Amino acid sequence: MTTSASAPLPASVLEALARYDTPTICNAMEIVAPERRLIGYTVKPLVCPFPTLPPMVGYARTTTIRSVLKSGLSAEEQSKRRIEYYEYVGTGFGPRISVIQDIDGPDVGYGAFWGEVQSNVHKALGCLGVITDGSIRDIPQWAPGFQALAGSIGPSHAWVHAESFGGEVRVAGMTVRSDDLIHADSHGAIVIPYEVAAKLPEAAELCGRRETPILDIARSKEFSLEKLKDALKRSAEIH
Repeated sequence: MTTSASAPLPASVLEALARYDTPTICNAMEIVAPERRLIGYTVKPLVCPFPTLPPMVGYARTTTIRSVLKSGLSAEEQSKRRIEYYEYVGTGFGPRISVIQDIDGPDVGYGAFWGEVQSNVHKALGCLGVITDGSIRDIPQWAPGFQALAGSIGPSHAWVHAESFGGEVRVAGMTVRSDDLIHADSHGAIVIPYEVAAKLPEAAELCGRRETPILDIARSKEFSLEKLKDALKRSAEIH
């Protein structure tokens, strides 16, 4: 792994964000950036083979792939493209998260770009995991601790190859640009604008405080509708 530029945010901010699950970050975003309430996160289900892994927070490395059609490049050109791709993934500020859009249309997921080899290579290059609407495979041989959110699980890689990298991609309804800050766990992923990232931990704590009186009464053996009404009122007064 190499680094060619200073990260736009202190590592402490990313570490603080990683203490919360992605739904909590989404709740916090509703407070600090309400204009993004309908955008910037995955809205379609993704498979997560490793649901017990902690949340990952990192900068996006974007790629498009296809597998139904064979690459039109010669073997030499394909080799050169592969090295260029790995250089892109392994440089810049980190940690990084690979975000890959499968552009095979109705055949999305036909061939798996991800498996034992790519998960281990990308982990070595400084990636924390992958978010893709394509397919993945080799789950038992997957790189330990490398997270995956994928459109499907399949057996073959068909003619899979990287079509482009470094541009804008759209995965499960989430639009991502290279170097966007991503927060993801088994629930899905969200893009965090740099300018609000440092505000999210405090907002997440506020969300927790507002939920506490409601949860306390809901879990109590002395629950009643009147007590719920009172808890909702007290929750709304917490700032």
